[in-house]
Amino acid sequence: MLNAIIVDDEEFARSSLYFLLQENCEQIHISGIAKSVAEARSLLSQNTIDVIFLDIAMPGENGFELIPNVQHSKAHVIFTTAYDQYALKAIKANALDYLLKPIDIDELKAAVDKASKHISMNKTGQSRTESLQNLAVNLSDRNEIRKISLPNGQGYSLIGIEDIVHIEADSNYSVFHLANEEKITVSKVLKEYEEILPEHQFVRIHKSSIINLDYLKEYSYRNGYEVLLKNGEKIAVSRRRASDLAEKVRSYTSFESEK
Repeated sequence: MLNAIIVDDEEFARSSLYFLLQENCEQIHISGIAKSVAEARSLLSQNTIDVIFLDIAMPGENGFELIPNVQHSKAHVIFTTAYDQYALKAIKANALDYLLKPIDIDELKAAVDKASKHISMNKTGQSRTESLQNLAVNLSDRNEIRKISLPNGQGYSLIGIEDIVHIEADSNYSVFHLANEEKITVSKVLKEYEEILPEHQFVRIHKSSIINLDYLKEYSYRNGYEVLLKNGEKIAVSRRRASDLAEKVRSYTSFESEK
C-alpha cells in the first residue's frame, strides 16, 4: 500500500482525482488532501508519503515550489496539469511523470503502476532527485531546455543538450550519440525527443535521425542528400526534409550570430 497526497487548488479536481484513485488504484491510500503548497508541506512533515499527485498552476506558490520538500521526503511525484507547453516539455525532458487534465483512467493506472514499481525497486533515489533539481533549473529560465534525463536501467543519466551530437531511431528505441563517443539507448521513440529538444538547434533530417546543428560540418547534395558531422559521421537526409534542414541551418546561423 502506497501512502499518497493530492495537491490541487481546485475542489473539483481534488475530489475527482480522489474518486478515480479510490475506484481504480487499490494500492493507493490517500493520507491527505491539500489545496495549497503550504498545506502540502504540512502533510509531508507529518506523514511518510510515497506518492504526491501535484498540480502545477496554483495561486500563490505553484506546484514546482514544493520540489525542495519533495526531494527531502523522497516521495514519487506525479504532476497533474492542464496544458502548459513549456512546463510539460520540461517535465518530459526530465523523465518525470505527469497526467494531463482531465485525467484519463488508463493513464492514471499506468502512472500509479510505474510509481509502485519504481518505489519497490528503490529507484526513487539520487537520479530522481537530480531530475527534480534540473526541472527546477529549467523552469527558472524558460528560454530553453538545457538538460534531459535518459533512463538507463539503474536510474537516469542527466545529459546536457550541448553534448548530444545526434539521435538515431532503432525500432521503438532511440540511440543517443554523445560528444564523448558514448552511446545511450532509451526505450522511447524519436518523436518524443523531437518535441522536447530546442527546435532551433535540433532538426529531424530523416525518419530515423535528429542532428544537433552545433555539430554540423557539411551539407552535401553530391551523393544524394546527406550531412557530415564534426565527428566524421555521414547521415542521410530524406528528400522531403531537405528544404526544412536548409531553412533551419539559415535560421540557426542567424541565431548564433545574434548571441
